[in-house]
Amino acid sequence: MSSNSVKTDTGKSCEFQENLSILRQIPVFSPLPIESLKVFAYLCSRETYKEGEYLFRRDEDDGQAYYFISGTAVILYEGEKGEEEITGYGEGKFIGGLALHGKVPRLFSMKATSEVICLIMTRDKFAKAMEQFPELVPKILHALVGRIHQWERKLLAGHAKDCPDCLERAGVSLI
Repeated sequence: MSSNSVKTDTGKSCEFQENLSILRQIPVFSPLPIESLKVFAYLCSRETYKEGEYLFRRDEDDGQAYYFISGTAVILYEGEKGEEEITGYGEGKFIGGLALHGKVPRLFSMKATSEVICLIMTRDKFAKAMEQFPELVPKILHALVGRIHQWERKLLAGHAKDCPDCLERAGVSLI
């Protein structure tokens, strides 16, 4: 065995351990048993985006969830005034969990504002893992419901309390 293959094996093992550690921090994955997390960690991939490159575009259904290992990106909305910046995301943020569960065309675009490295889980790989662990469905559903509730609670406590239009449109947790 050459020293290059040893480095590659060690690198893959190290990346696997890092992926596992990351998944344990993501609320949608953290409640899952370690055996299933190991499968998910193995199925994840990493992708690097250059500054100015789109991670995804509005109306696309890329079927991917993203965890930001490093870098920053902005969410853009194409409205009447053209492309408007909504908010930024960076290291430690997880987005796109709903895309793992079904067809979800993006309502926004996301563009890298620096070099971005993401840990990515695709819908297809997620589905394959779920076939091995069907007992996880209730745990994952519970985690998703919790995230939606947490998001709406934060919205109501922040901006929406001073915005009658926003309050009128709140209620996603009632679905």
